Amino acid sequence: MPAAEALDALRERGWTLAVAESLTGGLLSARVVDVPGASEVHRGAVVAYATDLKASLLGVPTALLDAVGAVDPEVALQMADGVRRRLGADVGVATTGVAGPDPQDGHPPGTVHVAVVTPVRREVRSLRLGGGRAQVRERCVEEALALLSAAVRVSDAVRVSDAVRGDDPDRQDLP
Repeated sequence: MPAAEALDALRERGWTLAVAESLTGGLLSARVVDVPGASEVHRGAVVAYATDLKASLLGVPTALLDAVGAVDPEVALQMADGVRRRLGADVGVATTGVAGPDPQDGHPPGTVHVAVVTPVRREVRSLRLGGGRAQVRERCVEEALALLSAAVRVSDAVRVSDAVRGDDPDRQDLP
């Protein structure tokens, strides 16, 4: 169970977690709290679905949102860092992207960015996920949990994105 693995990794480090979500709309936090004992590490979550809430609740710079829109790797990093600071957690994880069925701001459905900010690293993954709206949202949660677990577990010398690569034909890493 990916959520349990991520929580175990956090627990081993003595770190707490905060979650910021956009396209996943609370699914990531729900998956985390499904795990017995989640309250030991999970501080809470913010669902900032509207772009303006990413600025007002999570501290994403308005200038960044105006320049690149809500679907951007730097926005995901800013969301993760913002929720971490806002909720007083050691680690922040964030999701932003386009679930579909329509494009958003020139980004096709399935474009997602997941980010993790810990006390020692900042990681973001940009992906193109296949499938319908529900599948994209679910797979985004899986990718976020995998990145979270890897970011907390791997040594500082290892690039996290190399540790979470998979062989899924419906998933494409974006540059």
